[in-house]
Amino acid sequence: MWVHLDTKGQQQYLGYRIKLLHSNALQLGNLAISWNPQAGAPVVHTIKVHRDGEVIDALKSGTFEILRREDQLEAASLDGVLTAVLRVADLRVGDELEFATTIPVADPTLGSATSGLLTLAPSLPSGRYRMGLSWIDGQEPRISMTKDFKAVARISESGVELDFDDPPVMTEIKDAPWRYQWQRVLEFSDYPDWNAISQHFAPLYAAAAKLPADSPIRQEAARIAAAHASPGDRAQAALRLVQKDVRYIYVGLDGGNLTPATAEDTWKRRYGDCKGKTALLLALLNELGIQAEPVLANNTGLDDGIDQRLPSPGLFDHVLVRATIGEEQLYLDGTLPDVIAADTQPFLPYRWVLPLTTAGASIEPLAWKPANRPQEISLYEIDATEGFDAPAQIHNTIITRGLDGLKQHFQYSAIAPAQLQAALSQQLVGETWQSIDKVAWRYDRKAQASILTISGKGIVDWRNDGDGARSTPLPGGGFNPPDRRIRPAGQDQGLPYANSPGYTCHVTTVRLPRTASEKHWSFKSGFDTRIFGRNYYRVFGIGDGAIRMIRSSRTERIEIDAETARTDNDRIAKFDNSMGYVFYDPAGVDMPPSRAKPVPATYHIDWTADNVPCLPADTAP
Repeated sequence: MWVHLDTKGQQQYLGYRIKLLHSNALQLGNLAISWNPQAGAPVVHTIKVHRDGEVIDALKSGTFEILRREDQLEAASLDGVLTAVLRVADLRVGDELEFATTIPVADPTLGSATSGLLTLAPSLPSGRYRMGLSWIDGQEPRISMTKDFKAVARISESGVELDFDDPPVMTEIKDAPWRYQWQRVLEFSDYPDWNAISQHFAPLYAAAAKLPADSPIRQEAARIAAAHASPGDRAQAALRLVQKDVRYIYVGLDGGNLTPATAEDTWKRRYGDCKGKTALLLALLNELGIQAEPVLANNTGLDDGIDQRLPSPGLFDHVLVRATIGEEQLYLDGTLPDVIAADTQPFLPYRWVLPLTTAGASIEPLAWKPANRPQEISLYEIDATEGFDAPAQIHNTIITRGLDGLKQHFQYSAIAPAQLQAALSQQLVGETWQSIDKVAWRYDRKAQASILTISGKGIVDWRNDGDGARSTPLPGGGFNPPDRRIRPAGQDQGLPYANSPGYTCHVTTVRLPRTASEKHWSFKSGFDTRIFGRNYYRVFGIGDGAIRMIRSSRTERIEIDAETARTDNDRIAKFDNSMGYVFYDPAGVDMPPSRAKPVPATYHIDWTADNVPCLPADTAP
């Protein structure tokens, strides 16, 4: 791979000669070239087959076929990219295939500015690889390389060249944050800082959000203003309008890869991508007198360490709106379904955003915080009042937030309630559930949660412990011990360890058999343990003829240092991984009052509320 920079943009050269040693490798003869015609036409330099000293020119016997359909139409994408394909005829095992092409790359939105990356894949077949970056006079960019590239780079006045013979397999540093996984990369950029990018894009969105005097968008804004009194409610209504009435389609045609379509055009055709929806939302908020600005973000989840990269628009792939209402900043994403409201934090966990302002702005960190409400709550109510040997009535409610909750919204909202009940009955009836009597699902916009409730009858695994004693493990009552945090020899042992963010809560209530006196019941011990940056919590309570248990786990530190990891490795052996057993002993003594803690049952409070008692009081948000 070689990239050459000139006044028109980039010329990206790709060439290779590879020996086909297996029949599976014959697929390499299906050649494809993709390009944006606005940047110019690609050039195919050679397609040759080398066989037993003979050189066969495949271009003489074959021609490229241009596919004129949008290859991403199924993914709601209109990008204007063309693809040409050629199938090399009579390709055989043992042949060597030689191919070389140059593809022009330029975006009219960026003008003469350019930026990008050169990377070497982590695992490559044996061979010699050459890659580089070159430029004409006056086009030299800023360059940054990872230390593995610096070790082999040859730098001249007009370029950088890198050669590799049989490059070793590159492995990720185990459990290290993403910013430490940045290996085998050469960055280049014309931008002096992030402010320059912010200043460049801000006028594009300002222009796209301007409305003509007779725009129907003004009428929509007036309707919203008449229906809602507060700025916050008006912002939510404007967001919902864009989410609900304008479907998402990526538009990269006619220079639209980075330039937003106008609000007027987006509303007129009732479809748009993140850029067009953002422009429309900005126009509505402006009409409503609400201060707002576009902000760039990265949807891949790999934005950790962007502050250490050279400034480049390519490090962002999404744009949304940030509105200021009083002392509060709200993020509004018009590409999300209309069940997702504006919030003080973006729906996706961005690490960095870039505000687009006429004065210019630098990237801003969005500080990570432990979740203030569970991403999943499982409420399990078991009515065993009819006795140990009778089937119990079971109610299981699952409250799911975040991306998983949104996935359920997409999945469950598309099928009829009877279909959902039939599918879950087929899936669940068996060892525990005997029958499913009712299934109900809804998405609660206020709680920002998918709520699935399953009711039916099932068997409780009451174990006979002799002399009339019984016991059973409560659903969701225990934890597996956490894994040790260690790295292979040869990897940097001093780097921090990354944690996956998460917060789950299991709440179980068992209504006890009427014939089994409450004073003869006991249960496993609770715990409140912090290890590897995570809080593990369990508490039991008893009263009103029922045993209640809450068990939760929340990430409290997104990273832990190496010393903490070593210390906590030694603590794993003492981790309480006991299951959440409850015990009945007709000959047992009364439970000490100190163990009868006030634990709410599944039916005592609204578990969709923001502040639910899933954590110890000293750590609850």
